[in-house]
Amino acid sequence: MSEALRWESQPPRLTLQGELDRETLVAFWDARKKLMSGVTTLDVSGLERVDSSGLALLVHLREEASQQGSALTIAGITDRLHTLIALYNLQDIIPTDSLANK
Repeated sequence: MSEALRWESQPPRLTLQGELDRETLVAFWDARKKLMSGVTTLDVSGLERVDSSGLALLVHLREEASQQGSALTIAGITDRLHTLIALYNLQDIIPTDSLANK
């Protein structure tokens, strides 16, 4: 069973902790519009595990921000998440260079 996904909102930063997978992301998905309001940085450094569903959520959040005329930086990308992004060839969608990780 997956560990719960937790978040802390301090706009313009939203920090995620725990596991971001198909079992844990539903509560976040349901609250995302309110949670993402005013957020320009999504800190994922506290995520212990991300699966393909979680990665899809990150892609979707960046796209939603873009459609609203703002940019969403994903900060704290771990080596594991970096590998998952590379496996799906999403580096252009979720930049994983050193600037995006700070």
